Amino acid sequence: MIIPLKLKVGDKIGIISTARKISLEELSPAINTLESWGLEVVLAENLFEEDNQFAGAVKQRTTDLQSMINNDKIKAILCARGGYGTVQIIDNIDFTNLKKNPKWIVGYSDVTVLHSHLHNLGVASMHATMPKNFATNTKDALKSLKKSLFREETIVECDPHPFNKKGRIEAEIVGGNLSILYSLLGSDSDIDTDGKILFMEDLDEYLYHIDRMIMNLKRNGKFENLKALIVGGMSDMNDNDIPFGKTAEQIILEHTKDYDFPICFGFPAGHINDNSAIVFGVKSLLEISAKKVRLTYPY
Repeated sequence: MIIPLKLKVGDKIGIISTARKISLEELSPAINTLESWGLEVVLAENLFEEDNQFAGAVKQRTTDLQSMINNDKIKAILCARGGYGTVQIIDNIDFTNLKKNPKWIVGYSDVTVLHSHLHNLGVASMHATMPKNFATNTKDALKSLKKSLFREETIVECDPHPFNKKGRIEAEIVGGNLSILYSLLGSDSDIDTDGKILFMEDLDEYLYHIDRMIMNLKRNGKFENLKALIVGGMSDMNDNDIPFGKTAEQIILEHTKDYDFPICFGFPAGHINDNSAIVFGVKSLLEISAKKVRLTYPY
């Protein structure tokens, strides 16, 4: 796995949007924070363009990501926000220069398209909060992003959950947004879980659809050779007039309980304010005990 170099004070960090449109006003808190870390913020040429709900047309969003990848002075790329749209541009991108001159690509939600694709190319990436969310993120979430970018040892801990299955696993982490992982099945960006720790989270989904997506991952063998499962925020779930009868966590447990890999629920990452950074593609240590859950990225 190719692991990008750590950032240092004075480095340039680019901001793009591969999906929904964004405004300068929404980005201002993040720009101020990044500059306070000693980084020079570079905004993509088409960042504030609009094409209905998108941050510009497909060609403009493609150009912005490609330009940031090809610019060797840019040491990391932050996706400004999620929404929908990254899958529209993924097959247009030439990642050759990223493999020669790797840099962190950072984001979550719709950016899962990039994470999964990059993992298949052998390049580590970072599942973390995005500039649109900086104003409402917890201090711990922003601290974890900073420490991950500057390649300091990062430890994320959380309380135990009654559904957890104890264990100690060291492996690379893959994953992201469950709905996106589901949508990528069968494509060149399909997630590879073999021998990995799988992380998943989601937002604003119907419970029956959570069941459908987990069943599809299961039928596609994504749990067969898994080392461990981390379940993050399953936020603002919806139900029908006739209740499904289970929470999202109960659905996931039901379909994974017969496997022997460790599982933790309630991990602080996803569509929540306390959205801790998770480094994908780097061997990490997951410890699930009766007292706490601890995830360490030693680099």
